Amino acid sequence: MVSAAGKRLGLAACFLLLGGAATADDAARVSVPPAASAAPASPPAQAPASAGHVHGAVAAGAPVKRTAQLATSAAFDTQGRLWVAYARDGHVYVARSDDAGRSFAPERRVNEAPEAIAADGENRPKLAFAADGGVLVAWTRPLAKPYTGEIRFARAADGLNFAPPITVHRDRAEITHRFESMVVAGDGRVVLAWIDKRDQEAAKARPGGYRGAAIYAATSRDGGRSFLPERKLADHSCECCRIAATLDADGAPLFMWRHVFAPNERDHAIVRLAADGAPETVVRATFDRWKIDGCPHHGPSLAVDAEGTRHAVWFNQKDGAGRVFYGRLVAGQKAGEGAVEGQRPVGGVRAEHADLAVDGRRVLLVWREFDGEWTRLLAEVSDDGGRTFRRRELAVSAGPTDQPRALAGGGVLYAFWRSVGEGMRLFPLAP
Repeated sequence: MVSAAGKRLGLAACFLLLGGAATADDAARVSVPPAASAAPASPPAQAPASAGHVHGAVAAGAPVKRTAQLATSAAFDTQGRLWVAYARDGHVYVARSDDAGRSFAPERRVNEAPEAIAADGENRPKLAFAADGGVLVAWTRPLAKPYTGEIRFARAADGLNFAPPITVHRDRAEITHRFESMVVAGDGRVVLAWIDKRDQEAAKARPGGYRGAAIYAATSRDGGRSFLPERKLADHSCECCRIAATLDADGAPLFMWRHVFAPNERDHAIVRLAADGAPETVVRATFDRWKIDGCPHHGPSLAVDAEGTRHAVWFNQKDGAGRVFYGRLVAGQKAGEGAVEGQRPVGGVRAEHADLAVDGRRVLLVWREFDGEWTRLLAEVSDDGGRTFRRRELAVSAGPTDQPRALAGGGVLYAFWRSVGEGMRLFPLAP
């Protein structure tokens, strides 16, 4: 437990890092320009997310937000530099650090013309890096009708000056195109995948209905300068959970999402994309058999280690209890029981929004957990490919927080967390 003095400081747990005694140098507070920091506030401590189908706080068709939006992405580029992407006042911004978050260069605006940006909960601007070093940013722009949107994308060849954003999909109906994920394949392809309701809309004219939404993807073969027409990856996805994106051992894109299996089981599915962009067989990835007529707004995370093992964290209800789980997915196994190895709960009953990253055989799990007074950032690290883990508490916050991110860069695993009271913080987890 954090002492009374630690609670007053609100930072005492920040330095309880893996690998021995901790010092103030072990955690970097991300020092983006003042305008990028969340506005000071003292709202009530946040409650854990419920399993009900409650859509995100960014109301479609609402005016451009004039307050700080917490949802932030962070990633290391191939040169070991940390980048962050976030939204404020109708603009997406990026900032770069050359010293693991201790200081940042001036932020750069991605979109010159302000527009609505989904940047809270399961939504946030996404970051990736093209094979030629270009900085790639994607986000969802809400439209006028509730729960509709379009997928936006911008590229900066030099990381500083972004070309005007484009909408990546040809379909321009005012429907759901939301919750995008982005990955750069081993062959340099840039792939964006998102939740899409065009098939649900088309099914309204036919008897029988349509379960959930669908997953669509668009591919760029020129580093994000243009995109091929989108193609469907799968029918019957859940409507409002983030999509996990990573690379398989051979560099092929992998996507994992919450799926609506007949008649109404909300487990997870996974698919690889072939070299031509076509989806391979969609495989059931989890087998918790959660029957719920709603979306829990709680997407998975997926990473592949040096040996090709697929590590995943996800939220589901199993045996009557809603929990975060970790497990290793068996690549290539057909749909059926036993496709998850080492499945176990992560954290306590209030654990939520877990993320993971791998570096070699090391695996990092991060999540947040509300104890009735504080929201805590917690982590587990494995040195043996996910067979055993060590748990640590990294930070606490009394106010609203973003979902945590797990990162790998320069042979080090990191937890990244943004909160209203403490701003953006980066926590290295020593080998």
